[in-house]
Amino acid sequence: MELHWAWVSTATLATCYVFVAIFLRRLNGWYYDYDVKLTKKQLPLPPGDMGWPLIGNLISFIKDFSSGHPDSFINNLHLKYGRTGIYKNHLFGNPSIIICEPEMCRKVLTDDENFKLGYPKSIKELARCRPMTDVSRAEHRHFRRLITAPIIGHKALAMYLERIEDIVTNSLEELSSMKHPVELLKEMKKVSFKAIVHIFMGSSNNQHVIENIGTSFTDLYNGMFSIPFEVPGFAFHKALKARAKLAKIVQPVVDERRLMARNGAEGNNKDLIDILLEVNDEENGQKLKDEDIIDILIGFLFAGHESSATALMWSIVYLTQHPDILKKAKEEQEEIMKTRVPSQNRLSLNEIKQMVYLSHVIDETLRCANIAFSTFREAINDMNINGYIIPKGWRVLIWARAIHMDPKYYPNPDEFNPSRWDDYNAKAGTFLPLGAGSRLCPGSDLAKLEISVFLHYFLLNYKLELINPECPVTCLPSSKPIDNCLAKVIKVSSN
Repeated sequence: MELHWAWVSTATLATCYVFVAIFLRRLNGWYYDYDVKLTKKQLPLPPGDMGWPLIGNLISFIKDFSSGHPDSFINNLHLKYGRTGIYKNHLFGNPSIIICEPEMCRKVLTDDENFKLGYPKSIKELARCRPMTDVSRAEHRHFRRLITAPIIGHKALAMYLERIEDIVTNSLEELSSMKHPVELLKEMKKVSFKAIVHIFMGSSNNQHVIENIGTSFTDLYNGMFSIPFEVPGFAFHKALKARAKLAKIVQPVVDERRLMARNGAEGNNKDLIDILLEVNDEENGQKLKDEDIIDILIGFLFAGHESSATALMWSIVYLTQHPDILKKAKEEQEEIMKTRVPSQNRLSLNEIKQMVYLSHVIDETLRCANIAFSTFREAINDMNINGYIIPKGWRVLIWARAIHMDPKYYPNPDEFNPSRWDDYNAKAGTFLPLGAGSRLCPGSDLAKLEISVFLHYFLLNYKLELINPECPVTCLPSSKPIDNCLAKVIKVSSN
């Protein structure tokens, strides 16, 4: 009898839980639908699920992404509401519209009049950059032109090629000399960080920055999509402390470079930091404040090294996992070396341009790894997208990963196949690893150059031995093996 009542009680509690869960989730959805009707919107919200009150769908998002199955999140929406390409949702503390069809994505990303940057509070705080975000469209264009001048164009890339090459060759030699396995992702972050510091801050005082950074950028990155609680023990609090530490490290470099400028000692080749010190704020005609300069430098250093390092790690892993692709990529590099004149002992930009297959390897890596699962915008006005309303103030998530893994645009999307890019003209909006429109990543050419140089030397002279080939993958905050890709870098040639 007692066992019977235990089963009855358990079943009753389970039934009540299910009922309450369904009721609360539906009530949350009704609340947002009613709000739209109450304000007399002419169009309905897209289909979708607003999740639980307050937390929305964050639990299911974290579950799918941390387990290494990020596509489950969107696939569940497809299965439940059909492939409409637009869904209502609630993520990162805000009601949101998820978009995962190329034309709609491109429309949102290129419409600066009706959509602005709309990142979660945690990212806004940790990656704050007033001169690039809290300004008018005209001011943004002005700053963007000025601060991207040192890193785009043939002349700029040619100037940095030698610096990157030295860092790459020295790093590979050092890694191959280590007797114990290394965490490849951490090592690629070191390589990428050295390169980006050299490029943005010059070589005169960058050793101070490199030696004192420690794990600050890792802590900063781990707090990007965290709950913004400024309480010890939470990732966001740790990330804020890391950002404050970074600001203290960068400040002396800014002071020294300003002093050099006053004394006329900055030289002919100006780095990004020199240009920032000369910039006048269009709004008040004054020089940028130190706080603004530091924000820009930290933002560029963070974005530049984190994304490049992740792409670099995955490109090496994919090549290692696919010997036939590695062989083809290596043969291309060997052919470039055969045609080089005897007096040339360094890479040239012309040789980089000849690396057609390697460029396809990089693009395929960016498609498969999906370093940024989404780009965030916020609706400035009520917008009609495909017959659905995007209410003013709602966040819009351009879910690039859903497009990159869609068999409609990429047959057998789970297959790593660089040859799919041979003579392939991607439909507008189907390849968005670095964004689009006025917010397109300004350092995309520089990042590809850095990855190409590293892979050139790796393919010719080294190989990777994975310690845990079947290591599980997590996708929070970005895609990576949970062991950070534990491996040995082995030298296979002395050429």
